[in-house]
Amino acid sequence: MRSAPAAGLLPLLLGLRLLLGDGAEAQYSSDLCNWKGSGLTHESHKKDVEQVYLRCSEGSIEWMYPTGALIVNLRPNTSPASYKHLTVCIKPFKDSAGANIYLEKTGELKLLVRDGERSPSKVYCFGYDQGGLFVEATPQQDISRKITGFQYELMSRGIASDLHTVSAPCRPCSDTEVLLAVCTSDFVIRGSIQDVTNEAEEQESVIHVGVNKLYRQKSKVFQLTGESGNWRGQIKTLLECGVRPGDGDFLFTGRMHFGEARLGCAPRFKDFQRMYREAKDKGLNPCEIGPD
Repeated sequence: MRSAPAAGLLPLLLGLRLLLGDGAEAQYSSDLCNWKGSGLTHESHKKDVEQVYLRCSEGSIEWMYPTGALIVNLRPNTSPASYKHLTVCIKPFKDSAGANIYLEKTGELKLLVRDGERSPSKVYCFGYDQGGLFVEATPQQDISRKITGFQYELMSRGIASDLHTVSAPCRPCSDTEVLLAVCTSDFVIRGSIQDVTNEAEEQESVIHVGVNKLYRQKSKVFQLTGESGNWRGQIKTLLECGVRPGDGDFLFTGRMHFGEARLGCAPRFKDFQRMYREAKDKGLNPCEIGPD
């Protein structure tokens, strides 16, 4: 669905691009990953378009009292030649309101997130080369309680495809996929399923995991609990996968996505031991990990 360009703002947007170019002075956040600003800095009779440049692979935008528009330029510290292989994902804050979020390319706007759209935990992804983010404030009688905000992540298209392909988390992984996941995942643990909480509104299941051995984790999702002295954590997957509590240990692997652990390959641990030893005997292991 293509939305008509915002009246009056699009010519200004294009004019700014021609005037400023990529080397223009921009309002950077203090850490180059996150930006927080206010529409109250704009004069009431002007519809300003503000340029925001961010240099990280993940971060957030928080725009209080939105007026006018923002152009959000995501410029990760990688070679520009690699940009075409990137996917951008954004996740609006739960109470985000006051602006529409568009994809903009060569002067055309395509609506991505409509102001007031309420889809808990919904993530919107697009190819980096499909355009940039243009955030336009909507007319409001009272902007005093409006905050437009979202998290963003940039990742390779292969990882994004794995995270957002509906059938991927439910399909059992092959031996080769398991062994590769052990080497490339954000977290790798041996553990058991203590409980499963189903979230019908978000169409997700939360797996409560008791950790027996922590091989690797990118973020501190799995932590030592004070009362029991055991390591525990939560992993999310699709509700349609039908995960249930059960006996025995599994090897859990997966990716971090907007601060949450997302399930990847999860064979029974005894099956992983077999795969690992067979591959090791043949010299085919992509990396070393203690399987015991």
